[in-house]
Amino acid sequence: MFGIARRLHGVMVAVLLVGTVGMSSSAQAQQAGSTAAETPVVFVHGNGDDAAKWIGVMWLFESNSYAKNHLYAIRFSNPMARTDDTKEEAFRSSTTDAAAELSSFVTRVLIETHSKKVALVGSSRGGMTIRNYLEHGGAGNVSYAVLCGTPNHGVTALDGNPNAEFNGKGIYLQALNHVGNGGMEASSEVVDGVKMMTLRSDTLDKYAQPTGIALGNASMKTGVSYDGPALKGAENVVLTGLDHRELAFQPRAFAEMYRFITGKAPQTLVVKAEEHPVVSGLVTGFMAGAPTNQGLAGVGVKVFAVGPKGEAAMLVYEGTTAQDGHWGPLQAAAGQEYVFDLAYQGRHVRYYKAPIPRSTALLNLRFLPVPKEAAALTAGNYVLVARPQAYFSRDRDPVEVDGVLSKDEPAGLPLRDSFLTAIPSEVATVRLRNETLVVRPSGDLGKDLPVADFLW
Repeated sequence: MFGIARRLHGVMVAVLLVGTVGMSSSAQAQQAGSTAAETPVVFVHGNGDDAAKWIGVMWLFESNSYAKNHLYAIRFSNPMARTDDTKEEAFRSSTTDAAAELSSFVTRVLIETHSKKVALVGSSRGGMTIRNYLEHGGAGNVSYAVLCGTPNHGVTALDGNPNAEFNGKGIYLQALNHVGNGGMEASSEVVDGVKMMTLRSDTLDKYAQPTGIALGNASMKTGVSYDGPALKGAENVVLTGLDHRELAFQPRAFAEMYRFITGKAPQTLVVKAEEHPVVSGLVTGFMAGAPTNQGLAGVGVKVFAVGPKGEAAMLVYEGTTAQDGHWGPLQAAAGQEYVFDLAYQGRHVRYYKAPIPRSTALLNLRFLPVPKEAAALTAGNYVLVARPQAYFSRDRDPVEVDGVLSKDEPAGLPLRDSFLTAIPSEVATVRLRNETLVVRPSGDLGKDLPVADFLW
Protein backbone atom coordinates (compact mmCIF):
# COMPACT_ATOMS: atom_id res chain seq x y z
CA MET A 1 0.00 0.00 0.00
CA PHE A 2 1.07 3.54 -0.36
CA GLY A 3 1.93 6.05 2.34
CA ILE A 4 0.77 9.60 2.28
CA ALA A 5 3.08 12.29 3.50
CA ARG A 6 0.85 15.20 3.86
CA ARG A 7 2.02 18.50 5.27
CA LEU A 8 5.48 17.21 5.74
CA HIS A 9 7.54 18.00 8.71
CA GLY A 10 10.77 16.06 9.28
CA VAL A 11 14.30 15.98 10.39
CA MET A 12 16.79 18.48 9.21
CA VAL A 13 19.20 20.97 10.36
CA ALA A 14 19.01 24.67 10.46
CA VAL A 15 20.55 25.82 7.28
CA LEU A 16 18.01 24.05 5.09
CA LEU A 17 18.06 20.41 5.51
CA VAL A 18 16.52 17.89 3.43
CA GLY A 19 14.93 15.38 5.70
CA THR A 20 12.77 12.38 5.85
CA VAL A 21 9.14 11.97 4.90
CA GLY A 22 6.55 9.41 4.04
CA MET A 23 3.09 9.44 5.44
CA SER A 24 1.15 6.26 5.95
CA SER A 25 -2.27 7.93 6.02
CA SER A 26 -3.87 11.34 5.92
CA ALA A 27 -4.53 10.97 9.64
CA GLN A 28 -0.85 11.66 10.15
CA ALA A 29 -1.12 15.07 8.53
CA GLN A 30 -0.97 18.27 10.55
CA GLN A 31 -3.76 20.84 10.53
CA ALA A 32 -3.47 23.28 7.66
CA GLY A 33 -1.39 26.34 8.35
CA SER A 34 -2.57 28.24 5.28
CA THR A 35 -5.87 28.64 3.50
CA ALA A 36 -4.30 29.62 0.19
CA ALA A 37 -5.73 27.66 -2.75
CA GLU A 38 -2.46 26.52 -4.25
CA THR A 39 -2.14 23.55 -6.57
CA PRO A 40 -1.52 20.41 -4.48
CA VAL A 41 2.06 19.19 -4.94
CA VAL A 42 2.83 15.48 -4.86
CA PHE A 43 6.48 14.52 -4.38
CA VAL A 44 7.60 11.18 -5.81
CA HIS A 45 10.77 9.52 -4.52
CA GLY A 46 13.27 7.42 -6.43
CA ASN A 47 14.58 3.87 -6.61
CA GLY A 48 14.99 2.32 -3.16
CA ASP A 49 14.11 5.59 -1.45
CA ASP A 50 11.40 6.79 0.92
CA ALA A 51 9.07 9.79 1.00
CA ALA A 52 11.21 11.05 3.87
CA LYS A 53 13.71 12.35 1.34
CA TRP A 54 11.38 15.26 0.52
CA ILE A 55 10.89 16.74 3.94
CA GLY A 56 13.38 19.57 3.58
CA VAL A 57 11.91 20.64 0.26
CA MET A 58 8.43 20.56 1.74
CA TRP A 59 9.63 22.61 4.70
CA LEU A 60 10.93 25.15 2.22
CA PHE A 61 7.54 25.31 0.52
CA GLU A 62 5.97 25.85 3.95
CA SER A 63 8.59 28.47 4.85
CA ASN A 64 7.53 30.33 1.71
CA SER A 65 3.87 30.26 2.88
CA TYR A 66 2.71 27.48 0.59
CA ALA A 67 -0.41 25.81 1.97
CA LYS A 68 0.76 22.98 4.21
CA ASN A 69 -2.30 20.88 3.51
CA HIS A 70 -1.45 20.95 -0.20
CA LEU A 71 1.95 19.25 0.18
CA TYR A 72 2.07 15.46 -0.14
CA ALA A 73 4.67 12.75 -0.70
CA ILE A 74 4.03 9.19 -1.77
CA ARG A 75 5.87 6.31 -0.13
CA PHE A 76 6.03 3.28 -2.46
CA SER A 77 5.64 -0.03 -0.63
CA ASN A 78 8.47 -1.72 -2.55
CA PRO A 79 10.61 1.07 -3.99
CA MET A 80 13.25 -1.01 -5.82
CA ALA A 81 12.87 -1.67 -9.55
CA ARG A 82 12.98 -5.18 -10.98
CA THR A 83 16.03 -6.37 -12.91
CA ASP A 84 13.66 -7.48 -15.69
CA ASP A 85 10.44 -5.47 -15.70
CA THR A 86 8.42 -8.42 -17.04
CA LYS A 87 9.39 -10.92 -14.32
CA GLU A 88 8.18 -11.15 -10.74
CA GLU A 89 10.86 -10.33 -8.18
CA ALA A 90 10.23 -10.46 -4.45
CA PHE A 91 9.91 -7.08 -2.71
CA ARG A 92 10.56 -5.18 -5.96
CA SER A 93 8.10 -3.28 -8.13
CA SER A 94 7.43 -3.19 -11.85
CA THR A 95 6.89 0.00 -13.82
CA THR A 96 3.16 -0.81 -13.80
CA ASP A 97 3.15 -1.37 -10.03
CA ALA A 98 4.71 2.04 -9.43
CA ALA A 99 2.46 3.94 -11.87
CA ALA A 100 -0.67 2.28 -10.47
CA GLU A 101 0.34 3.18 -6.92
CA LEU A 102 0.95 6.78 -7.97
CA SER A 103 -2.40 6.89 -9.77
CA SER A 104 -4.24 5.79 -6.63
CA PHE A 105 -2.33 8.29 -4.53
CA VAL A 106 -3.08 11.22 -6.85
CA THR A 107 -6.77 10.32 -6.87
CA ARG A 108 -6.81 10.46 -3.07
CA VAL A 109 -5.06 13.85 -3.07
CA LEU A 110 -7.57 15.28 -5.55
CA ILE A 111 -10.46 14.07 -3.41
CA GLU A 112 -8.98 15.33 -0.13
CA THR A 113 -8.09 18.76 -1.49
CA HIS A 114 -11.19 19.16 -3.72
CA SER A 115 -8.80 20.03 -6.55
CA LYS A 116 -8.96 19.41 -10.28
CA LYS A 117 -5.23 18.95 -10.85
CA VAL A 118 -1.95 18.43 -9.01
CA ALA A 119 1.70 19.23 -9.64
CA LEU A 120 4.07 16.25 -9.60
CA VAL A 121 7.74 16.48 -8.59
CA GLY A 122 9.86 13.36 -9.01
CA SER A 123 13.41 12.33 -8.15
CA SER A 124 15.24 9.88 -10.42
CA ARG A 125 13.02 6.78 -10.95
CA GLY A 126 10.15 8.81 -9.51
CA GLY A 127 10.28 11.03 -12.59
CA MET A 128 10.02 8.00 -14.87
CA THR A 129 7.00 6.80 -12.89
CA ILE A 130 5.42 10.24 -13.31
CA ARG A 131 5.93 10.06 -17.08
CA ASN A 132 4.43 6.56 -17.20
CA TYR A 133 1.38 7.78 -15.29
CA LEU A 134 0.98 10.80 -17.58
CA GLU A 135 1.22 8.63 -20.70
CA HIS A 136 -1.45 6.24 -19.46
CA GLY A 137 -4.41 8.33 -18.40
CA GLY A 138 -2.95 10.64 -15.78
CA ALA A 139 -2.29 13.76 -17.85
CA GLY A 140 -5.77 15.16 -17.23
CA ASN A 141 -5.08 15.23 -13.51
CA VAL A 142 -1.74 17.07 -13.72
CA SER A 143 -0.86 20.69 -14.45
CA TYR A 144 2.93 20.62 -13.84
CA ALA A 145 5.57 17.88 -13.80
CA VAL A 146 9.12 18.45 -12.55
CA LEU A 147 11.65 15.67 -13.17
CA CYS A 148 14.79 15.88 -11.03
CA GLY A 149 17.84 13.92 -12.16
CA THR A 150 15.53 11.49 -13.95
CA PRO A 151 17.45 9.18 -16.34
CA ASN A 152 14.97 9.87 -19.13
CA HIS A 153 17.26 8.36 -21.76
CA GLY A 154 18.56 5.63 -19.54
CA VAL A 155 21.42 4.94 -17.17
CA THR A 156 22.70 2.98 -20.16
CA ALA A 157 21.41 2.81 -23.73
CA LEU A 158 22.51 -0.60 -24.94
CA ASP A 159 21.10 -3.32 -27.17
CA GLY A 160 21.00 -6.00 -24.46
CA ASN A 161 18.17 -6.57 -21.94
CA PRO A 162 15.27 -4.75 -23.63
CA ASN A 163 13.13 -5.28 -20.52
CA ALA A 164 15.41 -3.32 -18.20
CA GLU A 165 13.63 -0.25 -16.83
CA PHE A 166 16.74 1.95 -16.96
CA ASN A 167 17.89 0.97 -20.46
CA GLY A 168 17.48 3.87 -22.88
CA LYS A 169 17.15 1.37 -25.75
CA GLY A 170 14.68 -0.74 -23.79
CA ILE A 171 10.96 -1.07 -24.43
CA TYR A 172 9.88 1.07 -21.49
CA LEU A 173 11.98 4.18 -22.11
CA GLN A 174 11.61 3.96 -25.89
CA ALA A 175 7.85 4.18 -25.38
CA LEU A 176 8.07 7.07 -22.89
CA ASN A 177 10.33 8.94 -25.33
CA HIS A 178 7.90 8.37 -28.22
CA VAL A 179 10.47 6.50 -30.30
CA GLY A 180 8.74 5.15 -33.41
CA ASN A 181 9.25 2.08 -35.55
CA GLY A 182 12.78 1.64 -36.76
CA GLY A 183 14.12 3.71 -33.88
CA MET A 184 12.83 7.01 -35.27
CA GLU A 185 13.21 9.81 -32.69
CA ALA A 186 10.18 11.93 -31.91
CA SER A 187 10.06 15.70 -32.21
CA SER A 188 8.57 15.90 -28.71
CA GLU A 189 9.13 13.68 -25.66
CA VAL A 190 6.59 15.32 -23.36
CA VAL A 191 2.86 14.83 -22.82
CA ASP A 192 0.43 17.36 -24.28
CA GLY A 193 -1.40 19.50 -21.76
CA VAL A 194 1.16 19.19 -18.96
CA LYS A 195 3.87 21.78 -18.39
CA MET A 196 7.11 19.86 -17.86
CA MET A 197 10.56 20.79 -16.56
CA THR A 198 13.72 18.73 -16.11
CA LEU A 199 16.56 19.49 -13.70
CA ARG A 200 19.97 18.04 -14.57
CA SER A 201 23.58 18.45 -13.53
CA ASP A 202 26.39 19.62 -15.77
CA THR A 203 28.70 16.61 -15.22
CA LEU A 204 28.17 15.30 -11.67
CA ASP A 205 25.05 13.14 -12.00
CA LYS A 206 26.25 9.56 -11.45
CA TYR A 207 23.44 8.24 -13.67
CA ALA A 208 24.09 10.57 -16.60
CA GLN A 209 27.64 9.60 -17.49
CA PRO A 210 29.17 8.65 -20.88
CA THR A 211 31.16 5.88 -19.16
CA GLY A 212 30.16 3.22 -16.67
CA ILE A 213 32.12 4.78 -13.80
CA ALA A 214 29.05 4.70 -11.54
CA LEU A 215 28.48 1.07 -12.49
CA GLY A 216 31.99 -0.01 -11.57
CA ASN A 217 33.22 -0.17 -15.16
CA ALA A 218 34.84 3.11 -16.19
CA SER A 219 35.97 1.70 -19.55
CA MET A 220 32.41 0.90 -20.65
CA LYS A 221 30.58 3.26 -23.00
CA THR A 222 27.04 3.72 -21.68
CA GLY A 223 25.50 5.32 -24.76
CA VAL A 224 24.24 8.10 -22.45
CA SER A 225 25.46 11.69 -22.24
CA TYR A 226 25.44 14.33 -19.51
CA ASP A 227 22.22 15.75 -20.97
CA GLY A 228 20.43 12.40 -20.77
CA PRO A 229 17.77 13.72 -18.33
CA ALA A 230 16.69 16.51 -20.73
CA LEU A 231 13.49 16.09 -22.76
CA LYS A 232 12.42 17.57 -26.07
CA GLY A 233 9.52 19.93 -25.44
CA ALA A 234 10.27 20.50 -21.74
CA GLU A 235 11.95 23.41 -20.00
CA ASN A 236 15.41 21.94 -19.38
CA VAL A 237 17.42 23.51 -16.55
CA VAL A 238 21.09 22.79 -15.78
CA LEU A 239 22.16 23.10 -12.13
CA THR A 240 25.93 23.11 -12.19
CA GLY A 241 27.88 21.33 -9.49
CA LEU A 242 24.97 19.30 -8.11
CA ASP A 243 24.96 15.52 -7.83
CA HIS A 244 22.18 13.07 -8.66
CA ARG A 245 20.24 13.48 -5.42
CA GLU A 246 20.89 17.18 -4.96
CA LEU A 247 18.98 17.79 -8.20
CA ALA A 248 15.85 17.03 -6.15
CA PHE A 249 16.70 17.88 -2.55
CA GLN A 250 19.09 20.87 -2.59
CA PRO A 251 17.83 24.46 -2.09
CA ARG A 252 18.75 25.47 -5.64
CA ALA A 253 16.58 22.64 -6.93
CA PHE A 254 13.74 23.75 -4.67
CA ALA A 255 14.01 27.29 -6.03
CA GLU A 256 13.53 26.03 -9.59
CA MET A 257 10.56 23.80 -8.81
CA TYR A 258 8.92 26.56 -6.73
CA ARG A 259 9.37 29.08 -9.56
CA PHE A 260 8.03 26.64 -12.15
CA ILE A 261 4.91 25.80 -10.17
CA THR A 262 4.09 29.23 -8.69
CA GLY A 263 5.49 31.53 -11.36
CA LYS A 264 7.62 33.47 -8.88
CA ALA A 265 10.89 33.12 -7.02
CA PRO A 266 10.82 31.94 -3.38
CA GLN A 267 11.40 34.54 -0.69
CA THR A 268 13.74 32.34 1.33
CA LEU A 269 15.97 29.29 0.88
CA VAL A 270 16.19 28.68 4.62
CA VAL A 271 13.81 26.52 6.64
CA LYS A 272 11.95 28.53 9.28
CA ALA A 273 12.22 26.73 12.61
CA GLU A 274 9.27 25.97 14.86
CA GLU A 275 9.40 26.62 18.60
CA HIS A 276 8.18 23.18 19.71
CA PRO A 277 8.65 20.58 16.94
CA VAL A 278 6.92 17.23 17.41
CA VAL A 279 8.24 14.19 15.56
CA SER A 280 7.20 10.61 14.90
CA GLY A 281 7.41 8.15 12.03
CA LEU A 282 7.96 4.57 10.95
CA VAL A 283 10.72 2.01 11.27
CA THR A 284 11.24 0.09 8.03
CA GLY A 285 13.79 -2.49 6.92
CA PHE A 286 15.05 -4.81 4.20
CA MET A 287 13.50 -7.94 2.69
CA ALA A 288 15.45 -10.33 0.48
CA GLY A 289 18.19 -7.73 0.28
CA ALA A 290 15.88 -4.96 -0.97
CA PRO A 291 14.88 -1.88 1.05
CA THR A 292 11.14 -1.69 1.64
CA ASN A 293 8.89 1.02 3.00
CA GLN A 294 6.68 -1.39 4.92
CA GLY A 295 6.62 -0.91 8.68
CA LEU A 296 8.78 -3.22 10.78
CA ALA A 297 7.05 -4.55 13.93
CA GLY A 298 8.72 -5.30 17.24
CA VAL A 299 11.56 -2.79 17.03
CA GLY A 300 12.53 -1.19 20.31
CA VAL A 301 12.95 2.57 19.85
CA LYS A 302 14.74 4.72 22.39
CA VAL A 303 15.55 8.38 21.80
CA PHE A 304 18.20 10.08 23.90
CA ALA A 305 19.27 13.69 24.13
CA VAL A 306 22.98 13.72 23.26
CA GLY A 307 25.33 15.26 25.82
CA PRO A 308 28.46 17.31 25.07
CA LYS A 309 30.62 14.17 25.07
CA GLY A 310 28.36 12.18 22.78
CA GLU A 311 26.75 10.37 25.68
CA ALA A 312 23.07 9.44 25.80
CA ALA A 313 22.41 12.05 28.45
CA MET A 314 18.65 11.71 28.89
CA LEU A 315 16.00 9.23 27.71
CA VAL A 316 13.22 11.29 26.11
CA TYR A 317 11.23 8.54 24.35
CA GLU A 318 10.85 4.76 24.64
CA GLY A 319 8.51 2.41 22.80
CA THR A 320 8.16 -0.67 20.61
CA THR A 321 6.83 -0.50 17.07
CA ALA A 322 3.45 -2.12 16.43
CA GLN A 323 2.50 -4.03 13.29
CA ASP A 324 2.55 -0.86 11.18
CA GLY A 325 6.08 0.04 12.34
CA HIS A 326 5.00 3.33 13.89
CA TRP A 327 6.91 5.09 16.67
CA GLY A 328 6.39 8.39 18.52
CA PRO A 329 5.40 11.11 19.07
CA LEU A 330 8.32 12.94 20.64
CA GLN A 331 8.42 16.66 21.44
CA ALA A 332 11.91 17.84 20.53
CA ALA A 333 13.80 20.65 22.20
CA ALA A 334 15.18 23.46 20.06
CA GLY A 335 18.89 23.15 19.45
CA GLN A 336 19.16 19.66 20.96
CA GLU A 337 20.96 16.79 19.19
CA TYR A 338 19.42 13.33 19.53
CA VAL A 339 20.41 9.71 19.04
CA PHE A 340 17.68 7.31 17.89
CA ASP A 341 18.53 3.80 19.11
CA LEU A 342 16.75 0.98 17.24
CA ALA A 343 16.96 -2.50 18.81
CA TYR A 344 15.87 -5.55 16.80
CA GLN A 345 16.83 -9.24 16.76
CA GLY A 346 19.89 -8.75 18.93
CA ARG A 347 21.29 -5.78 17.00
CA HIS A 348 21.29 -2.01 17.49
CA VAL A 349 21.32 0.73 14.86
CA ARG A 350 21.94 4.19 16.35
CA TYR A 351 21.12 7.30 14.31
CA TYR A 352 22.82 10.51 15.48
CA LYS A 353 20.89 13.52 14.21
CA ALA A 354 21.31 17.26 14.38
CA PRO A 355 18.72 19.51 16.07
CA ILE A 356 15.27 19.12 14.54
CA PRO A 357 13.90 22.47 13.28
CA ARG A 358 10.30 21.55 12.44
CA SER A 359 7.65 18.96 13.25
CA THR A 360 7.13 15.75 11.36
CA ALA A 361 4.92 12.72 11.68
CA LEU A 362 7.20 11.09 9.14
CA LEU A 363 10.64 10.69 10.65
CA ASN A 364 11.15 7.28 9.07
CA LEU A 365 14.16 5.20 10.11
CA ARG A 366 15.45 2.11 8.29
CA PHE A 367 16.94 -0.72 10.32
CA LEU A 368 20.15 -1.04 8.31
CA PRO A 369 22.00 -4.31 7.66
CA VAL A 370 25.64 -4.69 8.67
CA PRO A 371 27.72 -2.82 6.05
CA LYS A 372 29.49 -5.21 3.67
CA GLU A 373 32.77 -3.36 4.16
CA ALA A 374 32.73 -4.22 7.86
CA ALA A 375 34.04 -7.73 7.19
CA ALA A 376 37.33 -6.35 5.84
CA LEU A 377 37.98 -3.86 8.65
CA THR A 378 40.78 -4.22 11.15
CA ALA A 379 40.05 -4.09 14.86
CA GLY A 380 39.03 -0.65 16.10
CA ASN A 381 36.08 1.69 16.52
CA TYR A 382 34.02 2.89 13.56
CA VAL A 383 31.07 5.07 12.58
CA LEU A 384 28.98 4.93 9.41
CA VAL A 385 28.84 8.46 7.98
CA ALA A 386 25.64 8.87 5.96
CA ARG A 387 24.19 11.56 3.71
CA PRO A 388 20.76 10.43 2.47
CA GLN A 389 20.00 13.58 0.44
CA ALA A 390 23.31 13.79 -1.45
CA TYR A 391 26.52 11.92 -2.25
CA PHE A 392 29.99 12.21 -0.77
CA SER A 393 33.10 13.56 -2.49
CA ARG A 394 35.94 14.96 -0.41
CA ASP A 395 37.04 17.00 -3.43
CA ARG A 396 33.77 18.91 -3.19
CA ASP A 397 32.41 18.49 0.37
CA PRO A 398 35.14 17.30 2.75
CA VAL A 399 34.08 15.59 5.97
CA GLU A 400 36.07 16.43 9.09
CA VAL A 401 36.53 14.12 12.07
CA ASP A 402 37.74 16.00 15.15
CA GLY A 403 38.91 18.82 12.89
CA VAL A 404 40.89 16.58 10.54
CA LEU A 405 39.82 15.69 7.00
CA SER A 406 38.55 12.12 6.82
CA LYS A 407 40.82 9.85 4.79
CA ASP A 408 37.96 7.39 4.33
CA GLU A 409 35.60 9.72 2.48
CA PRO A 410 35.37 8.78 -1.22
CA ALA A 411 36.98 11.17 -3.70
CA GLY A 412 36.08 12.06 -7.28
CA LEU A 413 32.61 11.82 -8.81
CA PRO A 414 29.92 11.79 -6.08
CA LEU A 415 28.77 8.16 -6.10
CA ARG A 416 28.13 6.99 -2.54
CA ASP A 417 25.82 8.22 0.23
CA SER A 418 27.70 6.55 3.11
CA PHE A 419 31.12 5.34 4.19
CA LEU A 420 32.72 3.81 7.27
CA THR A 421 35.37 5.82 9.05
CA ALA A 422 37.70 4.85 11.89
CA ILE A 423 37.35 6.79 15.15
CA PRO A 424 40.45 6.67 17.37
CA SER A 425 38.68 7.87 20.52
CA GLU A 426 35.55 7.10 22.55
CA VAL A 427 33.75 10.09 21.11
CA ALA A 428 34.21 12.19 17.96
CA THR A 429 32.93 15.35 16.36
CA VAL A 430 32.00 14.76 12.72
CA ARG A 431 31.43 17.84 10.55
CA LEU A 432 30.09 18.40 7.03
CA ARG A 433 29.42 21.90 5.72
CA ASN A 434 27.54 23.70 8.52
CA GLU A 435 26.38 20.57 10.33
CA THR A 436 28.24 19.04 13.29
CA LEU A 437 27.41 15.76 15.05
CA VAL A 438 28.91 14.40 18.26
CA VAL A 439 28.96 10.59 18.01
CA ARG A 440 30.17 7.52 19.87
CA PRO A 441 31.71 4.80 17.66
CA SER A 442 31.38 1.02 17.92
CA GLY A 443 33.96 -1.77 18.01
CA ASP A 444 31.42 -4.41 16.93
CA LEU A 445 29.42 -3.26 13.91
CA GLY A 446 27.67 -6.63 13.73
CA LYS A 447 25.84 -5.86 16.97
CA ASP A 448 25.96 -2.07 17.21
CA LEU A 449 25.98 0.21 14.15
CA PRO A 450 26.33 3.96 14.90
CA VAL A 451 25.31 6.30 12.07
CA ALA A 452 26.35 9.95 11.80
CA ASP A 453 23.25 10.89 9.82
CA PHE A 454 23.79 14.20 8.04
CA LEU A 455 20.52 15.58 6.85
CA TRP A 456 21.93 18.00 4.33
